[in-house]
Amino acid sequence: MRRRLILLSAAVTAMVVIAFLVPLFILVSDLARDRAISTAQRDAESLARVLSVLSVEEDIATAIEILGEGRILEVRGSVVLPAGSIVGADVSEDEDLSLALEGSSFIAPVDGGQAFYIPVFESDGSVAVIRVFIPDEELTAGVRQSWLVLSLLGAMLVVIAAWVADLLGRSMVVPVKQLSITARTLGHGDMTARVVPAGPNEIEEVGLEINRLADRIGRLLQAERESAADLAHRLRTPLTAARLSIDGLTPGPQKERLIADLDELQRTTDFIIREARRPVRADADQSCDVAKIVAERSAFWLPLIQEQEREADIRIDDSRAIVAMASDDAEAIVDALVENVLSHTPEGAPMAVSVENGQRVVRISVEDAGPGFIDASAMGRGISSGDSTGLGLDIVRRAVESADGSMTIGESPSLGGASVVLKLPMVPT
Repeated sequence: MRRRLILLSAAVTAMVVIAFLVPLFILVSDLARDRAISTAQRDAESLARVLSVLSVEEDIATAIEILGEGRILEVRGSVVLPAGSIVGADVSEDEDLSLALEGSSFIAPVDGGQAFYIPVFESDGSVAVIRVFIPDEELTAGVRQSWLVLSLLGAMLVVIAAWVADLLGRSMVVPVKQLSITARTLGHGDMTARVVPAGPNEIEEVGLEINRLADRIGRLLQAERESAADLAHRLRTPLTAARLSIDGLTPGPQKERLIADLDELQRTTDFIIREARRPVRADADQSCDVAKIVAERSAFWLPLIQEQEREADIRIDDSRAIVAMASDDAEAIVDALVENVLSHTPEGAPMAVSVENGQRVVRISVEDAGPGFIDASAMGRGISSGDSTGLGLDIVRRAVESADGSMTIGESPSLGGASVVLKLPMVPT
């Protein structure tokens, strides 16, 4: 926008300057020519008056001797006597003096410039012709310098117009850019970002509205966080009661499994409370080894997988796979995908979890031999074909997209059921 304003202003100013300069160039040329001709005419008329006065008592030749040839040559003049002889500068034989001999003054082009002719009448009626030569240099004297000055002045006007347009453009572009930066910062989760209202009234009003919107969103988010923290805190009471009930059970694998499940639920509850109390989510500098986390969470779910008599093909590359994602988010992704398989496929249906490290991308896939997805709408938030909340796949999708990755659902080529494939860009180490 700023650049366009500068170009538009410079173009309009240039056209206006050219519209004025072209007539000025012509006017300067005409003035220089008229000045030179007027000077020659004045010199010729001055010589004619002097010779006319002197020739009253003497003939023209004697008058010229009294005047002196040097005075004639000073003005680049010539006197053509009635007898045809010439006093002063040479006169070409090609020059037509008939109009002057008839008593008329005139100017005519000659070789190298212009010549002004004026007649002088003697007492006997004969006519002498005074000729003053005007070289081309005098006809254009000062024209180039004047054109140069006018051109520099025009260029200066264009530059000044562009500079003024730049100032005006900056007064609009800088506030708009600040609006963009603030909006981007708010979009990344920093709800403390605010706009310093500046610029034209319209842009200043937009900045004020963005600040009001940010305040409103901040209050809504805070209310949601407090609500989530309160709900999670309320879960601690039934968790404590369940733990007391489990403590009364007979020691064994079933009791240990229940205690592990309660520990996991307690850990998730504490995580929700911590996240709700954190005002701004800072994901920019967080990273984790997603291959390690997939291995840990697969090991956590393995007892339940075995309890459901499922065959689980778990293949994880040994090499590290560092991605730009918080470890808690990575754990939530794995838990959501595995829990979907355990909840929505028949017990005993095989499943597979794999992690493949490429040069720049890590590929995570979870497959099963269940009924599969009906269509791609399964990724929609709150959509479920069963009795679940329908949030699992949406949580996975949002976490993957926040790390600049992609999520694809479809049919498993090996097991025939559902397939979820995640591709996450790896962080250079």
